[in-house]
Amino acid sequence: MARLNLWRWAVLACAGLYFLVPLAASVLFTVDVSGQGITFDAYRQIVSTPGFGSSLLLSLELAAATIALVLLLMVPAMVALRLGAPRLRPVVEVLCSLPLVVPPIAFVAGIATVLKWGPEYLSRTPFFQTLLAIQNPDFPFVLVLAYVVMALPFAYRALDAGLRAMDVRTLVEAARSCGASLPWALVRAVLPNLRGALLNASFLTLALVLGEFTVAQLLGFTPFAVWIYSVGGSQAQLSVAVSVLSLLVTWALLLSLSVFGGRTRTAAKG
Repeated sequence: MARLNLWRWAVLACAGLYFLVPLAASVLFTVDVSGQGITFDAYRQIVSTPGFGSSLLLSLELAAATIALVLLLMVPAMVALRLGAPRLRPVVEVLCSLPLVVPPIAFVAGIATVLKWGPEYLSRTPFFQTLLAIQNPDFPFVLVLAYVVMALPFAYRALDAGLRAMDVRTLVEAARSCGASLPWALVRAVLPNLRGALLNASFLTLALVLGEFTVAQLLGFTPFAVWIYSVGGSQAQLSVAVSVLSLLVTWALLLSLSVFGGRTRTAAKG
């Protein structure tokens, strides 16, 4: 047993070094300026740099819309799958896992091809106007649609784990026997027990949207990840400082999620 614990600590230490050494090197690069010594000017300049606020706000708006759409699509579909068609679960699992095997370059090439549809004689039709509307630079809804597809594998796994941990059919039937309609039974009986899974899916989607670069860059939009890349061409230290801060914020969110999820499970058992 002691040897097993030793191996566990050794693996944990190696994993910690694997993540922390590059992070420490990045922090050192941002604060160690030749001829000036240790300075935090790169972090002080973040807020005042042009494009920081607008790109971060755009990414947060895209993340909020993506999370809402993913949950709106996935939760009813997976609950219905559990209640009415459990044999289709492997099919849905394969479909939701497909974005993992499609390269982002191929994915965005397909999106760009679709966006080019619409010759001149369709320019006044609702179809063509819709294609233009979803490419509005102020809020490119086409990125939301792309991110929803990319988030499907993570949202599916998180929600599937939550649904496996409870008896959905019994909860729904108990609520229905008390006079609740099916939608109300789902809202009052199923969703409260899925709180941890919903938070998992939401934070994984948030991390994906904040860090996604390829699709936004190739489609010509400038959310937060693309802004970091563009700043890095002229202000390398500032770009790395923003990346470090965004990474720390993501870690803090995931840590808070694990703590909150643990408390939720403890309260449910109690």
